[in-house]
Amino acid sequence: MVTQKNLKKWGWLNSLSKRYGLDIRSLALLRMGLGLVILADLFLRFPDLSSHYSDQGVLPRTALIESLDPWYWSIHLLSGQPFVQGLLFLAGAIFGLAMVVGYRTRLATIASWALMVSLHHRNPALLFAADSVLRTVLFWAMFLPLGAAYSVDIALNPKADSVPKRIFSGAVIAFTIQQCFIYIMSAVFKSTSDIWFPDLTAVYYTLNFDQYVTPLGAWLLNLPLVVLQFFTLVTLILEWVGPLFLFMPVKTNFFRTATVITFILLHVGFGLTLNLGIFPFLSIVSWLAFIPSSVWEGWKKRFYGEPQAGLKIYYDADCGFCKKVVYLLRVFLLLPDTPLQPAQSDVSIQEDMERWNSWVVMDWQGNRYFKFEAIVYVVSLSPVFRIFTTILGLPIIMKLGKRFYEAIANNRQTAGILTRPLLFRTFSGKTPLWQSIISILFLGLIFVLNLRGFTDHWYFVDQDTPTLRALRRVTRSRSLQRIDWIGYLLRLDQNGWGIFAPSPPRDDGWHVIVGVLADGREVNLLHPDQPISFDKPTLGDRQRLYGNMQWRTYYINLNRNIGNQLYPYFGEYLCRQWQQQYGDSRPLEQINFYFMEERTVDPGETIEVNQQLQFQFQCQ
Repeated sequence: MVTQKNLKKWGWLNSLSKRYGLDIRSLALLRMGLGLVILADLFLRFPDLSSHYSDQGVLPRTALIESLDPWYWSIHLLSGQPFVQGLLFLAGAIFGLAMVVGYRTRLATIASWALMVSLHHRNPALLFAADSVLRTVLFWAMFLPLGAAYSVDIALNPKADSVPKRIFSGAVIAFTIQQCFIYIMSAVFKSTSDIWFPDLTAVYYTLNFDQYVTPLGAWLLNLPLVVLQFFTLVTLILEWVGPLFLFMPVKTNFFRTATVITFILLHVGFGLTLNLGIFPFLSIVSWLAFIPSSVWEGWKKRFYGEPQAGLKIYYDADCGFCKKVVYLLRVFLLLPDTPLQPAQSDVSIQEDMERWNSWVVMDWQGNRYFKFEAIVYVVSLSPVFRIFTTILGLPIIMKLGKRFYEAIANNRQTAGILTRPLLFRTFSGKTPLWQSIISILFLGLIFVLNLRGFTDHWYFVDQDTPTLRALRRVTRSRSLQRIDWIGYLLRLDQNGWGIFAPSPPRDDGWHVIVGVLADGREVNLLHPDQPISFDKPTLGDRQRLYGNMQWRTYYINLNRNIGNQLYPYFGEYLCRQWQQQYGDSRPLEQINFYFMEERTVDPGETIEVNQQLQFQFQCQ
């Protein structure tokens, strides 16, 4: 990172930093959001831990290792036991929580990235566009000072005041350009299809894909086609040019704020109309990093008045637990300018501390608060948590809170065990030059990978213009091919930006899985308590069947080319599940996998449903 001293020497760099640097408070939102995304993702996957990630599931390790790229690594492949997978999930959740609170942030981010890559490699049949975005954002997050604000790290940093408020480094440049690649390359691929342009029917086809659509999305199909065409055009234009407004040289703060709000609204729309798992929330989180400093300063002027400016907190200097707690409260209640002083520095304050056996909080008018009442007052000044003041002030809560506080105050040594791992550590928040250089080198690699994705795309592969020939000579050169392994090893591949590209899927339909028992009777394996039905399921039925995005993606992949590889292991899994539930009382001999194809047709045409027997499996 560039220091203030150097910025005075290089005016042009100072100008770039003011325009295109990232505020550490925005990076803190990115950190907390990523941590919550990781926790949510693991929570949604956990119920199917055995089905998706163990040797008793739909893809045992022996089947995966045969086809896994040699550069793809996975800690989750060390064992096929559900218990071990559960431990890895627990580790991922611990590091995700560490990111939320900002404890050992760099280590937590690196570990979260590694565990997420490992998890994704364990079962590629479950991967969706959101997984590519999450891996990529976590990769760049490792190079950003995410713990420089609103974190345990900054709360216990003795030199927190010296941490710069804005960051401009190689990682900031790389992360910003990566954000542009995600959308612009998606727009490039979409523009190769007439469905996106000039027909503008992509939203129509997307909302007709029942595998993804929500009830609200299905309702939108009642709107005139011209409205859906307008939505298509707006989406395409936003993906083409929207991210470029991050680089506006004039009124940069205004355009960045407008861009952040616009893309947040875009992804809210995606989330309301389509079942896309963590994708909408993750995408919103990635845009929070670009909230300009001017927005934060505006919020500060609005929410920080005389009561906040006059707040003072005194703690017992002889109590290490007490000191850590007040430092943490100051940060997480968003009162960073509040002075924290030892009670022993003022005779009157010390007397009150000893009389009440409590910390001392003084308001801007000189009034003093003690014990749990002091906690309630400090919370009332927080710009975020003040909404809880009414609840905390209830008589029953005040009574319980006072007892809790006194219990802690009388057992400080025991309470100190909880904060013992939290150490005061100094860090500058500045990015070393070597990290910026590495970030720029990785940026060059992803630039080449995106360029290769463009030149190797089916739409352009047969075109032989001088420009494309020149680009192919670069992207296919031996020198670049020699470093392909880096992209595979770190999962920097840039081929995950094609969601609904080049066109939305049209091979819609639903699965019917029929089991044949030893006595010839047939059973519904998807819904054993229901009779076999080939009728179209409702959107609610689909949601109950899939449960999460992983099962939804898996069933979609069964109808793709990869399905031929998945069906045998899926058959074995269903046979085991039946055997475990019914034993030898109702032996299952055969499974018939049907797909009821309901291919989406052009507006105004009649939809036909075709029954296809895709696979038969004999249970052993």
